[in-house]
Amino acid sequence: MIIAVHQGPYSALTEAGFKAAGAGADLLVCAEMITTGYNIGAAVHERAEPADGPTAERVAKIASGTGVAIAYGYPERVGEKVFNSVQLIDAQGTRIANYRKTHLFGELDKNWFTPGDEAIVQTEFGGLTVGFLICYDVEFPELVRAHALAGTELLIVPTALMSPYELVADTVVRSRAYESQLYVAYANRCDVEAELDYCGRSTVVAPTGDVLAKAGGGEELLVATVDRDTLRHSRTENTHLADRRPELYPLLNKGTTS
Repeated sequence: MIIAVHQGPYSALTEAGFKAAGAGADLLVCAEMITTGYNIGAAVHERAEPADGPTAERVAKIASGTGVAIAYGYPERVGEKVFNSVQLIDAQGTRIANYRKTHLFGELDKNWFTPGDEAIVQTEFGGLTVGFLICYDVEFPELVRAHALAGTELLIVPTALMSPYELVADTVVRSRAYESQLYVAYANRCDVEAELDYCGRSTVVAPTGDVLAKAGGGEELLVATVDRDTLRHSRTENTHLADRRPELYPLLNKGTTS
């Protein structure tokens, strides 16, 4: 399967879809909260929509018009609650998966969003089991490992990572892919929003730890190939999952201790 990562704004989504299609991509991954902006305060509640709202309809038209599935971040309204969510719409315009961010980052998230309570959201796509996290979620190794143990092969991570946290994009994401033996597609923003300077550096990393594609600090479309054969070979050579001894670390299931 060929995936593309859109390191650019929502206004350029249609163009990115056609470029991704021209590159042979099956899936286009976009950033966290790409449809509305992330650091927008109370406006996030004004702009939030249901998963099947007008924005989903527009993205579905872009997906079906370009022939490329699209994963995008948006504020999801469910009654009085608003979640920081990512939705995957296939190339026919059908909504096939939706995940709500479970680990909220500082007051920026906690003031406006309700945390999701479903850690593992997966779907079958392009011959792979695809899972979803959002930004800060990927910084928790337990959560990525839980995905690997549940069968996730490609982890999609829409992101709004700002300076000075480039370490996450450059080092943490690569480590997560290697230690949990899965592909990671990490799609970040590259603009400025109020006091936040988003650092770009979107990346696609293989389970071997190899960086298949890497963006700089400007608008860019990354393209990379992910496949199950490479994943299986990597898991044979790098046996982290098979060699685990969970009986030695029971505290992982009990939370923190004083």
